[in-house]
This record gives sequence, C-alpha cells and structure tokens, in this order.
Amino acid sequence: AKLHEFSMYLNKNWYKLTAKVGTYDDNDPIGVLDVTILSNLILDELLDIKDLRTSNRIEFIGGIRGLGELSKRVDNGDMEVAFALYAVSMDQLINIADTGNIMPPKTTWFEPKLRSGLVIHSLED
Repeated sequence: AKLHEFSMYLNKNWYKLTAKVGTYDDNDPIGVLDVTILSNLILDELLDIKDLRTSNRIEFIGGIRGLGELSKRVDNGDMEVAFALYAVSMDQLINIADTGNIMPPKTTWFEPKLRSGLVIHSLED
C-alpha cells in the first residue's frame, strides 16, 4: 500500500481503493491524511458515520494486530467491512504539529509502547 491507497475487506475479499486526485487538498496538513480522506469520502458520505470519536458503528483495531484481525472480525460477523490505511509518516506528523493542528482520532500507533515517565525530552534550548 502507499499514500492515498486504502485496503477494504468485504465479503471475504480484499479490495484496493485509491483516492482520486482533487478529492483531497494536498496543501491541508489534515486534509491530505488518508484517515481524513477515508472519513470524509467513505465513512461520512457513504456510511453516514459522522463522528469517529462517538459513533458506535466504528471500531479501531491497533496496528500490531494486523490485517488478519480485520478479516477475522468481518468473517465472524462482528463487523460488516474493514479498512486498512497507509501509516501516517513522520513528516506528516511533524507538519501537523508545526502548523498547530491536532491529529484526527486514532491516527497514530507507536510500538513498542514506552512506560509513562520513562522518557523525558526537554523542549527548551
């Protein structure tokens, strides 16, 4: 997979979906994210899922659980469809932070998880 390509699992098959140029804004640090494109064009417009934080019609599966977990959840009837997205790049993450924006919900997954308070980085010179 690559940027602006989505994997969709439905009816025991994986499909590749590609966002058309012009359906997203390359100059908007949030709008260019795959999660925003998926949210705006598919989840909101087609599936009527308006709020990723509060909708009980969507569930997030963490990065390390993989595609097998997604297909399993659909195959056993827990979910109707699953989507897998290309990972947010470090450049995208830094660009969003540098422009004062906030990442959309569930867009970052870091492994291994560091213990709270284990690592401290001074932001002062």
